[in-house]
Amino acid sequence: MAELITVEDPDDPRLHDYTDLTDVELRRRREPAEGLFIAEGEKVIRRARDAGYEMRSMLLSAKWVDAMRDVIDELTAPVHVVSPELAERVTGYHVHRGALASMQRKPLPTAAAVLRTARRVAVMESVNDHTNIGAIFRSAAALGMDAVLLSPDCADPLYRRSVKVSMGAVFSVPYARLDIWPKGLEAVREAGFTLLALTPDEKAKTLDEAAPHRMDRVALMLGAEGAGLSTRALAAAEEWVRIPMSHGVDSLNVGAAAAVAFYAVTTGRPQE
Repeated sequence: MAELITVEDPDDPRLHDYTDLTDVELRRRREPAEGLFIAEGEKVIRRARDAGYEMRSMLLSAKWVDAMRDVIDELTAPVHVVSPELAERVTGYHVHRGALASMQRKPLPTAAAVLRTARRVAVMESVNDHTNIGAIFRSAAALGMDAVLLSPDCADPLYRRSVKVSMGAVFSVPYARLDIWPKGLEAVREAGFTLLALTPDEKAKTLDEAAPHRMDRVALMLGAEGAGLSTRALAAAEEWVRIPMSHGVDSLNVGAAAAVAFYAVTTGRPQE
C-alpha cells in the first residue's frame, strides 16, 4: 500500500511534479522532457491507471483519500495529502476535483505501427489548442476512429487540459506523430489509406457525395481552428470533403466538425 504523506510546505521538493500547472508554456516544455503528465480528477486518474500508465505520485486533499482508497491500496508510489489552500499555492489554481496524479509517459509508437491495424484514422495539422485536441480525441474514441496522427506542431494530447476535456479518451485511442510534414503523409497513402481533407471550400464534395464509410481505409485530415488545413496539406490530399452548411454559417469549430465527419467516416462500422 502507498505511503500517505501529509505535506504542509508548498516548497516541498516532493511536490515538484505539480508546480506551476497554470504556466502553459513551461508545462508544455517540461512535461515531455521529464517524461510525465498530470491526470486530474478521479475518473481520469482511474482511466490513466487502467490504460497501463505508471503512477509517479498522487496529490490529494484529505476528503479524497477515502474515495481513492482502492487506488491507493494498489500503489507503491507516494500519496501526498495536502489542504485545498496548499494545493492551490503549489499548482496555481483551485483544484476543484481535489485529486491529481503525476503519471509516467509511455514511449510513443511510430506512425507505421499505429497504421498497421487501423482502417479509420484522424490526421491533425497544427491543432495547437488543448481544448480542441481533447474534444477531437473524445469524439474519435466515441465514434469508432482507430487512431490519430499528429503533425509535429500539434499540441500535446497528454497536457492536463487535453486529458481533462477528453475525459481520458486520449488513453484509449492510439496516436503517433508524423515527424516530417506534410511529407509524412506519403507513408499514410502507401499504407493503403485514402487521404481526405476536411475543408469548407465549395469545391469540395459533401461527405454524403464522397461516401467515406464505403472506402476501405480512410485518413481524414483536420486543420487548426480558423486557419484550417494548409495549402500544402490540401495539395497532399486525394480528395476534399466538406460538411454542408445552412443559415449562412460557413464552418464549425474544429472539434464539432471532427465529430460530424467521424460519424460520416465510420457509419455502418460495428462499434466496440
